[in-house]
Amino acid sequence: MADSKVSLKLLIDTKTNKVLFAEAGKDFVDFLFNLLSLPVGAVVRLLTKQSMVGSLGNLYESFENLSETYFQPDQNKDSLLKPKICASQVPLLLPDVSFVTNKKFYTCSNYQPGQEHSRSSRSDDSSRPCSYLSVADDPSAVCPKCNAYMTKEVSYVARAEAEEVSAGEAAGGYVRGVVTYMVMDDLAVKPMSTISSITMLNKFNVKDVGALEERVVDFGMNEGVQLLKTSLQSETVLTTIFLGNMVELSIQ
Repeated sequence: MADSKVSLKLLIDTKTNKVLFAEAGKDFVDFLFNLLSLPVGAVVRLLTKQSMVGSLGNLYESFENLSETYFQPDQNKDSLLKPKICASQVPLLLPDVSFVTNKKFYTCSNYQPGQEHSRSSRSDDSSRPCSYLSVADDPSAVCPKCNAYMTKEVSYVARAEAEEVSAGEAAGGYVRGVVTYMVMDDLAVKPMSTISSITMLNKFNVKDVGALEERVVDFGMNEGVQLLKTSLQSETVLTTIFLGNMVELSIQ
């Protein structure tokens, strides 16, 4: 993960020193869309409180410093400070964070297929075989039929991809991999085409095509964190990252 990088092709207007748009593939676009799935607490933790824009950093810090005396008995700080995120939900090109977890599922500790157990059973005979199949994501949950704890871990199997699905479509994520995408400076995404490129040049009122420069750049984790931060405070994200002075963020 530490060496993860993707390539982007930037179209730059050298006269205005601005990135007009980037040509990007599936990996980068999936990364952008995946940012929308991050809990706010995870974003603050990734960017660090000191570098957060506005008051979210202060809100995070005040919650962090609040005595647990004031919390409901069934609540704890980590639910917001370190929200659990499935490993598959962590966007490519962001650092591994301590609150990443692989989602686990559990069934009744007494579950045995084909074994009958009366629905009227009490908790004092919860060691008897149970045929009631139910699933929970918390091992402290109780079987609704025999009252035993749901501590037996079960495997999660993703749906099988149809054989005829192309490699680009079966690679997971949000978008297809057989398409090149146009990512605007403000991170708006649309499919790439010759017509859309010409439309963009007209939109930006480009008079001197000779002033345009194509530049291939690498986008890795440092840029990923910077993009996350810049997207919260600017509409010229790509220009700020690749043509401005990048501020390096420390990851805690």
